[in-house]
Amino acid sequence: MFASCRPENRKEEAKGISATMEKEHKIVIYQVFTRLFGNTNTTNKPWGTLEENGVGKFSDFTEKALAEIVDLGVTHIWYTGVPHHALVTDYSEHGISSDDPDVVKGRAGSPYAVKDYYNVNPDLAEDPANRLQEFKDLIGRTHDAGLKLLIDIVPNHVARHYEGKSTPEGSQPFGANDDTSVAYSRDNNFYYLPGQEFQVPDGRGSYSPLGGEKHPAADGKFQEVPAKWTGNGARKSKPDLDDWYETVKINYGVRPDGGIEFDTLPEGYEHKDHGEHYQFWEGKDVPSSWIKFKDIALYWLDMGVDGFRFDMAEMVPVAFWSYLNSHIKHKNPEAVLLAEVYNPGLYRDYIHKGKMDYLYDKVEFYDSLKHIMQGHGWTDHMPVVVDGLKDIEHHMLHFLENHDEQRIASPDFAGNAQIGRPAMVVSATMTTSPTMVYFGQEVGEPAREHAGFGRPTRTSIFDYIGVPAHQRWMNEGKFDGGQLSKEEKKLRDFYKRLLNFTIQSKALMGAYRDIHYYNRDNTENYNYRVLSYARYKDDERLIITTNFDTATTHRFNLKLPPELVQEWGLEEGNIKLSEQLYGENQRILKVKDGKADVDIILKPLESFIFKVGA
Repeated sequence: MFASCRPENRKEEAKGISATMEKEHKIVIYQVFTRLFGNTNTTNKPWGTLEENGVGKFSDFTEKALAEIVDLGVTHIWYTGVPHHALVTDYSEHGISSDDPDVVKGRAGSPYAVKDYYNVNPDLAEDPANRLQEFKDLIGRTHDAGLKLLIDIVPNHVARHYEGKSTPEGSQPFGANDDTSVAYSRDNNFYYLPGQEFQVPDGRGSYSPLGGEKHPAADGKFQEVPAKWTGNGARKSKPDLDDWYETVKINYGVRPDGGIEFDTLPEGYEHKDHGEHYQFWEGKDVPSSWIKFKDIALYWLDMGVDGFRFDMAEMVPVAFWSYLNSHIKHKNPEAVLLAEVYNPGLYRDYIHKGKMDYLYDKVEFYDSLKHIMQGHGWTDHMPVVVDGLKDIEHHMLHFLENHDEQRIASPDFAGNAQIGRPAMVVSATMTTSPTMVYFGQEVGEPAREHAGFGRPTRTSIFDYIGVPAHQRWMNEGKFDGGQLSKEEKKLRDFYKRLLNFTIQSKALMGAYRDIHYYNRDNTENYNYRVLSYARYKDDERLIITTNFDTATTHRFNLKLPPELVQEWGLEEGNIKLSEQLYGENQRILKVKDGKADVDIILKPLESFIFKVGA
């Protein structure tokens, strides 16, 4: 019935790998929520202030911390929440204007409500007046550790109270030159509701700024005349509480009726490279917002940033991405461009026309794995997913956690971080896609905290909060795992073994062959909770098999399809299989009459990566 759905410190080593990583080896991105990473305060008071709950700093990313991240098997680090965004903490003594809690989510604020694209979050600096230099110092430490780094650019919207106070001379902040008397003009940066004043959303019964704490600015009012469209596109002067009311939408030359006022790519440009896209845009008259974001990206590249994660990229026209990304690649051909796109129907346009390097593989890969981890889905679906994306699979970023998704260990996801182990093997080895890990994932962080605006199951990005399991690994800044439980240490060891293998394996950047369905047809006791496939390139040939069951051991005779035996040129006899994760459970592949098989015993949540002929 299933057949119908078929289709020690690595600092120096890391420096050597990084130059060729994207072409020859997997890349592994470690996402850190920068404000939370180094926080050692364990108070975790709901709606707590910075003084009560603490905050992490750029300086917490010490040489030791970065070396341990490299040692985990990481090649790139994504510092989430670096650009200066709206927040409630008072920094007026440093010449930084205050933000209104009525249009700030949480007390620490959303990192996706950027207030000044040419500066960084003052929370992250030991000396807020020197915050940009402290970030530059972090860039230097990160590169010295052998890592490349990404930061966010949020192209679809900015903070309701956008200032751009640090905008360089000769440029203007968003909205500075807008004609606010009209709803739309091509070179306005925002959309307006002329004659209407912005009103703070209703909902004080279920939500109050700062959890209801009295604050002189939390008065249910925010002056904005005329009102602007809200970040998610809501065209109301009084948005709903569920709207992105703390942000305003950027205008890219798209009229309110959907018509456009910019050049589009000629037919065939999906087959052209970044250089040809760059040449196409040279001399073109493009909307003001395009130029502003291009200048912002180049500013950060000049500072030493190695790439960007683009928030909600699918809400911005593809043509803009061709323009922006070709300018980025013209300046730095090795820049890494990662985008949040959730509509599978748009994937190929954003990759081929928009010139993105990588897109989130959520709707296909992540959602399918989550379903299996929760006990609902069958592994039979995974080869189907891979087949459906085979033409773009290298461009699809795999992850099991990020700041938007539930923690694996949270009860609403899997309730146990160990359940993530087989899925992590599949996520990291089934395709040539890059792998992303969210800080704390590798030690089983469950996100149980009632943080304030943020809710349990996801580590809050809106509040000052501690991350307990991660803090135990951090061990008061020693970054040695000294407070971890035995189980947490074992989990981190698993991630370390897996990730380090992936960034050194040639085969994982080579061919994929499904052997799951062959065994579903031909192997007794092989079922839909087990998944198997082969990966190979040159002389490295891998057989990977994993068990998603939490309580059942599976025993079966795993078979290789005859055409794979022939392609690999396997000679008759017994061939040693060397297990790559733990160096245990060695097996013998028996080859006879053009067929090959190996006896497998997979304990609950166990995975094997066998190297053939090692």
